[in-house]
Amino acid sequence: MPLPAPEPREELHLRRIEARGFRRQDGLFEVEGRVVDSKTASFKLAHGEKRLAAGEHLHEMTVRITFDRDFVVTDAIAVTDASPHSICPEVTPALAGLKGLTIGAGWNRGVRERLGGALGCQHINELLAQMATVAFQSLAPLRQALPQKLDQNGRPVKIDSCYAYGSTREVVRVRWPEHYDGPHGG
Repeated sequence: MPLPAPEPREELHLRRIEARGFRRQDGLFEVEGRVVDSKTASFKLAHGEKRLAAGEHLHEMTVRITFDRDFVVTDAIAVTDASPHSICPEVTPALAGLKGLTIGAGWNRGVRERLGGALGCQHINELLAQMATVAFQSLAPLRQALPQKLDQNGRPVKIDSCYAYGSTREVVRVRWPEHYDGPHGG
């Protein structure tokens, strides 16, 4: 179902994010992500370094993270093809600092610790958050074949991890009836 029709408006900015997951022949996995920003009208950057034509890329960064089946990053590389400042591409070697970080709980915090602020690029860091989700989605068939993770009380950790898996929702009632906390029909 589409959104309701918007009020009359003018597009000002377009951000495209693409992320794709792969299985390598050597048994490792990769996610490649790309972020592209453009404006619909030409404009001069505030610092005066350059003028962009309408549709020209303000940002264009591509990142590849390689990881094993335990989601431990074994390699991370980036390329900056378009940026508002000529020095922006200098940050890409910093992504090697992600080696050893595990994609999962604490991923965004780990990225901020290693690449936050003046250590990295905010656009690449935002892309890395999306790429972590794609990593999990890419390995979903492998993860489903594993025993499900349980907390210290024997409850699946998936419960209450999102709206659909809320302990009072139908998904939990059907999949884990012993952990269902919602109303019981009569």
